[in-house]
Amino acid sequence: MKRALVTGCAGFIGSHLAERLDAEGWNVVGVDAFTPYYDRADKIDNLGALQGARRFSFVEGDINELDLAALMADAPVVFHLAAQPGVRLSFGEGFARYTADNLLATQRILEAAAAAGCPRVVWASSSSVYGDAAAYPCVEDETPTAPRSPYGVTKRACEDLAAIYRGQGLSTVGLRYFTVYGPRQRPDMAMRILCESLLDGAPFPLYGDGQQSRDFTHVADAVDATYRAGLADDAAAIYNVGGGHEATLADVILTLEELAGREAVLDRRPDQAGDVRRTAAETTRAQTDLGWTPSVGLREGLRSELDWVSARRRALDAARRGAATPRP
Repeated sequence: MKRALVTGCAGFIGSHLAERLDAEGWNVVGVDAFTPYYDRADKIDNLGALQGARRFSFVEGDINELDLAALMADAPVVFHLAAQPGVRLSFGEGFARYTADNLLATQRILEAAAAAGCPRVVWASSSSVYGDAAAYPCVEDETPTAPRSPYGVTKRACEDLAAIYRGQGLSTVGLRYFTVYGPRQRPDMAMRILCESLLDGAPFPLYGDGQQSRDFTHVADAVDATYRAGLADDAAAIYNVGGGHEATLADVILTLEELAGREAVLDRRPDQAGDVRRTAAETTRAQTDLGWTPSVGLREGLRSELDWVSARRRALDAARRGAATPRP
């Protein structure tokens, strides 16, 4: 029986990955600390499809405090997705949280996995390690890493940590995710905020001129790459995971307006510290080594997120109406 430990299992990518592993017949232990970055209820909802799953068990706790040796006693494949996300909050006093939840937690995972003899640790890096590249698309071993945010610095440092343990015999695979979106996306991310703004008729905060572009990756494609990285016989240390759909934020706004049948109300604001102008991934290595190809087009992916946000709103509204109805 295949065994996996998934950290950050109640998060955006982690919950989808845990479902994929369960569907593929793995025994899965999921760990999440329910940090206050966003609402606990959202994360509990993310785990909804796993409620009652026979091969899934859940542990609530902080990686920096849990007994990792006990969690890895059966030498599972480790998918380490837990982290403090977000660029903007990593500046200032918030950086302390990023060092604890990204650097220290990753070091503990790597140390425990090496001691337990785990066959592989697949962990979440980020396209933020590249910063504003001199040329695009970014290539894993060719494009210099030059993060523009403290968040990106922590992810870059985690790559160095993983390289150290890889040099000592632990199989580690870091995935540089490029702007993952889709159902269950974090509430602080632009696409979800835009979907909610369109449905509510509320202003959407547009930072910059809207011409900043991203390599958008649907969560289904990100999860497929992550799953394959756990199985590949001879995996590289680092892979770009990009959807191959580069578009500007203005393009995304226009597409979602068409899908929603509504015009967005834009609240124009200055550029934010740490935001890069462009991201674009060269994914030949992942396609060759992992047999992975992104398959979800941008319009299809945006429709999936808009539908999810809409369905979630209807469910919340129904729950509120039910709570407000007096009982006889």
